[in-house]
Amino acid sequence: MALITEQTQQIVTKFRQHEKDTGSPEVQIALLTERITYLTEHFKTHAKDHHSRRGLLRMVSKRRRLLDYLKRVSLDRYRTVVGSLGLRK
Repeated sequence: MALITEQTQQIVTKFRQHEKDTGSPEVQIALLTERITYLTEHFKTHAKDHHSRRGLLRMVSKRRRLLDYLKRVSLDRYRTVVGSLGLRK
């Protein structure tokens, strides 16, 4: 299941850099984190859903690349995102 529109809007509003921002690394990382959390719960009841597991692994890899990029470009923004999402590094 995809994220509900209201959830997406709340996440974008919280992490955007300016009024019309929907594609900054912070927003993308937050949206991916929400989807990863949902799929992690999904796999607790659907252990044999290997097709979705592949999608989950792709999302985790993409989030990792975005986090690495953000860390390289702006360490302060990276720390803010990691702190607010509760990710560890």
